[in-house]
Amino acid sequence: MLNRILSHRAGYFLGFIASFGLIAFGLYIQVKHNLEPCPLCIFQRIAFMSAGVLFLLAALHNPRGLWVRVHAGLQVLASLVGAGIAIRHIWIQSHADEVMAECGAGVAYLFEQFPLRKFLQLVFKGTGECSTIDWTLLGFSIPQLSLVAFSGFAAYAVYLAVLRK
Repeated sequence: MLNRILSHRAGYFLGFIASFGLIAFGLYIQVKHNLEPCPLCIFQRIAFMSAGVLFLLAALHNPRGLWVRVHAGLQVLASLVGAGIAIRHIWIQSHADEVMAECGAGVAYLFEQFPLRKFLQLVFKGTGECSTIDWTLLGFSIPQLSLVAFSGFAAYAVYLAVLRK
């Protein structure tokens, strides 16, 4: 029964709801605990939004044939990019002593002052604010939880593609 429901537009729409639900949860944590997201957290949110929009587009398109694989490939790509960002964030948090101890310049300032390539290099280098673990759930930091979610989205996109064949 569940496979039948997920093999239609509802399956893609569920991916969209889950993705934006996680963004809403992140915003809730941010407001409730008065946290400022670091640059890598912001990029993870963008990756969640990208995956969510791709799930929504698939729900609207209701793909068949080759389009199922195209949508799945894009959804997996967005999820893998997000997973890569989360892995980098986890590494920075676990090697905080090797990363700058103080907070660097803000994302807006970096974006205005540097060309895109240099901006991305500086953001992914990490800053002191990226190495801080401000909140956990069951002992897992936000990027660790994000990695699980991105991995789940990638697997879910493949699952939906297999169902639709």
